[in-house]
Amino acid sequence: MPRPQDENPAGVAGLATRLRHVYWIGGGSGAGKSTIARRLADRHGWRLYGTDDVMRDHAGRTTSEEAPFLHRFMGMSMDERWVNRSPEVMFETFPWFRGEGFGLIVEDLLRLPSDPPVVVEGFRLLPHLVEPLLAAPERAVWLLPTPGFREAALRSRSAPGDGFVRRTSDPARASRNLAERERMFTESLGACAERLRLRTVRVDLTMTEDDLAERVATAFRL
Repeated sequence: MPRPQDENPAGVAGLATRLRHVYWIGGGSGAGKSTIARRLADRHGWRLYGTDDVMRDHAGRTTSEEAPFLHRFMGMSMDERWVNRSPEVMFETFPWFRGEGFGLIVEDLLRLPSDPPVVVEGFRLLPHLVEPLLAAPERAVWLLPTPGFREAALRSRSAPGDGFVRRTSDPARASRNLAERERMFTESLGACAERLRLRTVRVDLTMTEDDLAERVATAFRL
């Protein structure tokens, strides 16, 4: 399937019409996307689609020609991924940050029935890829965590010693690299969403889960 950005204008408009029942929650890691999407799905009887859950499947559905950065990443050792490269290179070459595999998300969504509505969440929802698919701008929001919020969120859901960075030769350096990469990614999301006049919510340590759910619901005009 062609990527949305490769479609002609009429084709993109057609996709937006076919996906008008979809609500999109993107954002940085640890921002609460999954939690808020699940709450909205439960509250409104929506279908939930988590893009993290299908990454392995999507990786297996791509070729090295279609997703060169992804296949290069899959061939790396843990140290090559997280220790030996700078955060800048990690950010610039991370396949999901470059939109590789996004067309497969769209394929999956098009296969789902239009009733009930679908809420799709995940960091793979890049603003410039989602924007052409929106029947209305209020159907999408990006959650932008502060570094402090993200660190607290990740600590709360991981036991000491857990996590893929522990499988590197230098977990401390890997963690620093990853944190800096995530900071750059979150900043890039915010800048892109602002440029496209899409909605964002800054998530910090003063915000409760109820506050965040209300902010997202307001952004969606529910």
